[in-house]
Amino acid sequence: MTDFFLRECGVRLASMPTPRFHKLRPPGEGTAIQTQDGRLAVPADPVIPYIRGDGIGPEVITATREVLDAAVATAYGGERRLVWWRILAGTEAEEPYGELLPPDVFAAVRHYVVALKGPLTTPIGGGYRSLNVTLRQELDLYANVRPIAWIPGIPSPLKHPERVDLVVFREATEDVYAGIEWAAGSEESRKLLNLLEKHYDLRVKNDPALGLKPISEFASKRLVRKALTYAVERGRRNVTLMHKGNIMKYTEGAFMRWGYEIAVQEFRGDVVTEEEVRDQHEGTPPEGKVLVKDRLADNMLQQLLTRTAEYDIIATTNLNGDYVSDAAAGLVGGLGVAPGANIGDHAALFEPIHGSAPKYAGQDIANPMAEILAGAMLLEYIGWSEASHMVRGGVSRAVLEGDVTQDLARQVEGTTVVGTRAFAQSVVDSLL
Repeated sequence: MTDFFLRECGVRLASMPTPRFHKLRPPGEGTAIQTQDGRLAVPADPVIPYIRGDGIGPEVITATREVLDAAVATAYGGERRLVWWRILAGTEAEEPYGELLPPDVFAAVRHYVVALKGPLTTPIGGGYRSLNVTLRQELDLYANVRPIAWIPGIPSPLKHPERVDLVVFREATEDVYAGIEWAAGSEESRKLLNLLEKHYDLRVKNDPALGLKPISEFASKRLVRKALTYAVERGRRNVTLMHKGNIMKYTEGAFMRWGYEIAVQEFRGDVVTEEEVRDQHEGTPPEGKVLVKDRLADNMLQQLLTRTAEYDIIATTNLNGDYVSDAAAGLVGGLGVAPGANIGDHAALFEPIHGSAPKYAGQDIANPMAEILAGAMLLEYIGWSEASHMVRGGVSRAVLEGDVTQDLARQVEGTTVVGTRAFAQSVVDSLL
């Protein structure tokens, strides 16, 4: 076994010292999940911190908690339960803390190991730095994992949406998302431009904005290691390294090379490269081996449409991962049905891919499906697979019965438009 989903469930744990929080009072019940040598030790009553988020966040989080609680109660007959603990981030934190991401958030996630998050607002073209990016970087949640699979009954632009069943592993701590950039006309950008012109004979017209794109061997290899571990443990068919190395040879090209190095050095008995298949196996991957291949980013996006079934796991850099996961989500119904997880070596944070959609807030019309499915990922991560399967099954049956929110109902005839709370109840009623 490797370290991706190692865990012990239902164990009795000695109490661990609780960190001192500034404005939060730790829950008076429940037990913290612990990590020991890469293994999760999960009690029968884990404390799960949750961030309601902005916009529609409070609504979809409430719906998700109801579904998860029902699934856990049904699956384990009352022998296990989730102890929810609300922590503040985003606009909810601004008044009590005077900041959007207070230290209490980071302390809570580090101590309790696993957390659920609603969408947080990210300003466009200015304002404060993305809270989602900051959470990933500060907590070192380097693997942004986004499973994309079609649920029967959800509209798709593809003739065969059932062929979409892939997982995107997106490096989440560096690339252009590191936020190292300077505004056009700023003193900093002019200094850097002068340096580049002096030492690299670079000539740029006008007075441009400038940004840096750090891609490191360490971050690239640990992301690909995570993807390969997942593929081997789950019996997946292939891992594709998505990059733009033909243009950015020393950043994205290096990501590709480091990915292959990890594959052949650490997973030699479990993998075969596309080159080896061509040269040594007459074009057919050996049985039981994970095929490792690479694709240019622009080609990858079109091949998801034209050769959908050929892709299983995609490991890629930060910006590419954002693009390809959103594009893939569009093939199975859009961002409203796509969950995600941010996973590091010591903590994990589960969330929907979509944003906060403030114009729909408080109207009971938002689709909670992505948040609910993120909750199913959380349950699977802590080893409660029975409850996780129930949640996914409940969502599928609710959709097949035609109970969907307005974003999906307008695309499919014969469906019943239900609100956020009603959809959650329909999922609960469909649990088996």
